[in-house]
Amino acid sequence: MLFLLRLVRRTSRHSAWVLPLAIICFVFVTGWIAMVMAQPGSEIVRPDNYWWWFLVTATTVGYGDLFPETAGGRVVGAYVVFGSITTLAILFSRISAIIENAKGRRMRGEISFSGTSHIVLLGYTSGRTERLLAELLSEPEREVVLATWEDQLTEHPMAGEDRVHFVRGDLTDLTVLSRTGIGGAHSVLIDARDDNEAVTLTVAANAASPSVHTIVALRDLRVQRTIFRVDSTVHCVQWHNTQLIAEELSDPGIAEVYQELATAGGKGTYSLTVPDSAATVTVGTWQSALGRAHDATLLAVRTPGGTQVSPSWELPVGPGARLFYIASDRLEYAEVVGALG
Repeated sequence: MLFLLRLVRRTSRHSAWVLPLAIICFVFVTGWIAMVMAQPGSEIVRPDNYWWWFLVTATTVGYGDLFPETAGGRVVGAYVVFGSITTLAILFSRISAIIENAKGRRMRGEISFSGTSHIVLLGYTSGRTERLLAELLSEPEREVVLATWEDQLTEHPMAGEDRVHFVRGDLTDLTVLSRTGIGGAHSVLIDARDDNEAVTLTVAANAASPSVHTIVALRDLRVQRTIFRVDSTVHCVQWHNTQLIAEELSDPGIAEVYQELATAGGKGTYSLTVPDSAATVTVGTWQSALGRAHDATLLAVRTPGGTQVSPSWELPVGPGARLFYIASDRLEYAEVVGALG
């Protein structure tokens, strides 16, 4: 008994398997010795039989092919059963403790994510972050690692969502960032509490993984000049435009397309109304005319039936329809009609 108590103390801080294995081995050896003393010369104590009898008795299966025939032998049998039940109880309690500890570590943000092609979200704002996560998780296979400062959250904000993983700590610490799996991430979103913090996190993210696609949400886009001194490949997006942020994470570079369309002097979006005297032609004819003659692209068509974005090339476009297109300059119908054929 003293031996078992010492064994418990020595193994309680180690692997969950050590103590149960030690106990069952102890019971196996001492049970055989006791059975030799209780039933000397019996079939049970033969080495080629004892292991089988021990297994059947310990698991309480009881086939009955081998069984103790004396009172002392039955006591040994009871000892084996009690030892095996004790072993299982300890084993299950250890396994349960391991599972609970793992759940607790996940809730406290102490886990290390080992996946790839995920999105790392640095920073947390109550309500806003949940909306961002809802946008990001609209793609079924996507996984997101949410990393927050220790003073922002104390536990996982979306514990019920298996695809959201939680890391908590100093976000400028490369060890903490490595726990997000940033090296194998598809992209990183820096959604800081202010623009100064955004610059700091950009420096940290760049140091942790220089090649990962990084998006920074900024209140003031003029700060991007500072961001570009850290990493010229970073994409900066207006902080309030959560939909554009989600699109940029899914399709890197799309924010630049929107910014180009909104910038004076570059290509922009325009519209053109088909006059009442015009003939009806298909969208395909309009696409060809706009593209070949004016390097323009047709985006959408509004007809009496409604507006269709990226319409079918077979859709007829008649008088009164309105065309929306991308071009360097605004075009008039008279400029395009000659290319319609």
